[in-house]
Amino acid sequence: MADCTSIRKFSDAADYRARFVVQAEIDKYLPRGRHFVDDARINSIIAGIDGKSADPVRVREIIAKSESTCETLQPEDTAVLMQVTDPALFEEMRAAADRIKRKVYDNRIVMFAPLYMSNLCVNGCRYCGFREGNSAQKRRVLTMDELKEEIDVVAGRIGHKRLIAVYGEHPTTSTEYIAETIETCYARQVPAPRSGCKVGIRRVNVNAAPLPIADLKVLRSVGIGTFQVFQETYNRKLYEQMHPAWSVKGNYDWRTTCFHRCMEAGVDDVGLGVLYGLCDWRYELLATVMHARDLERWFNIGPHTLSFPRLEPASGTRVPEESPWLIDDDTFARILVIARLSVPYTGMIVTARESPESRNRVLNHGMTQLDCSSNIAIKGYSDFASEAHQEKERQQFMLGDTRSIDEMVRYLATRGIITSFCTAGYRCGRTGGCIMDALKTGREGKFCKINAVLTFREWLDDFASDETRKIGEALIEKELAGIKEWLPKFYTTVMKQYEATCRGERDLFF
Repeated sequence: MADCTSIRKFSDAADYRARFVVQAEIDKYLPRGRHFVDDARINSIIAGIDGKSADPVRVREIIAKSESTCETLQPEDTAVLMQVTDPALFEEMRAAADRIKRKVYDNRIVMFAPLYMSNLCVNGCRYCGFREGNSAQKRRVLTMDELKEEIDVVAGRIGHKRLIAVYGEHPTTSTEYIAETIETCYARQVPAPRSGCKVGIRRVNVNAAPLPIADLKVLRSVGIGTFQVFQETYNRKLYEQMHPAWSVKGNYDWRTTCFHRCMEAGVDDVGLGVLYGLCDWRYELLATVMHARDLERWFNIGPHTLSFPRLEPASGTRVPEESPWLIDDDTFARILVIARLSVPYTGMIVTARESPESRNRVLNHGMTQLDCSSNIAIKGYSDFASEAHQEKERQQFMLGDTRSIDEMVRYLATRGIITSFCTAGYRCGRTGGCIMDALKTGREGKFCKINAVLTFREWLDDFASDETRKIGEALIEKELAGIKEWLPKFYTTVMKQYEATCRGERDLFF
């Protein structure tokens, strides 16, 4: 069990709000009170590009720099890419984004599932169904027995290996609770429906509120994966309008410095994200680049992932329908391409908030991760017979893509994309600074391709329909041939692991 003796305890929500923020852990990373998200610089950049077309020569120079160095761009370079309106020039950007993705991550798409642990919250975010005071929301916190039932479905019936565990911010779901849920997820093993092999969750990423350093060290001790905290909006004025000052989340500086504390605590895989649709997307993307660059400046480690959630309808609020900054599918696709060129090494997550059409469209726009067979109601997986079932009053927002994992895996395979359930790199210590250089040079993608094949073989044997298995096996043959070509001396070793996997051994990796 996790040692939680170093973390503070809170008697109720009011006590939590009053005492949770540690000001000294903010000030350290904002020297002289200067914030790394430079509002004046962003507004000046946007004013400078409004109504102006991009110089194609300059755009191609930036594309070439992004491809050759895999380093984060300057915000001014990102802004040049935002000026592109010519379809042919944008297609050059998209093609480059796809090449970079393939260099860094190969032709893999990593699969995961969201699992919501609680919807109690001390905050009052105007756009969110979980906010305190929303009487329409049905509140619940999973017990450990209920969590086991969820894992039995997510890992044992659907076949996921990787979770993003999501928590409301509340003293009931403290760091001690988060640590216990992580340990419970890892401990649960169930038989797969087709093979009978024991399967379970191998990586638990966490989406939760910003935490102090002591709490983050506790989560590190129980094997947390990536720690996600979405900024929602980097525009401080709008942030203050959306997040009441009486709430913990109303502290802009506490939230924006969370990943600096993560790095200090040894949680070196972090995931940035903003809620596109609350503010001008150009502002948000420029601020994201500034955030990534500041992490690199302090720790030489950038974000492991960027996420691109769009504002979606939620219970008890009209903000998602009334925001003047909602974006269409064309703009969403542009954002992904510009983000891939701007932060070339990072993973890019497009969730089931999106429609099937939107996600299908952007598969070659630089994205690397997606979820499917998702249910975001509290205890939704085990309560509902169909993963596509949704209840607005039990979830944070409404999903757009309710395709099953079998359908999605099959679709990806028809497009030459291998679904990866691999978690090996994290358990081998290839995280944070250890992985950054490997990602930028493409070495990590080659390792991950081998492990993707092994985990894909597992999933086909344990869960796939006959139709999906047939299509998947044809793709595996092609992938093995490719491995033999670029790693001929290692191929025999790879095949030994592959054949052992076919015989029913599980969790073999390099």
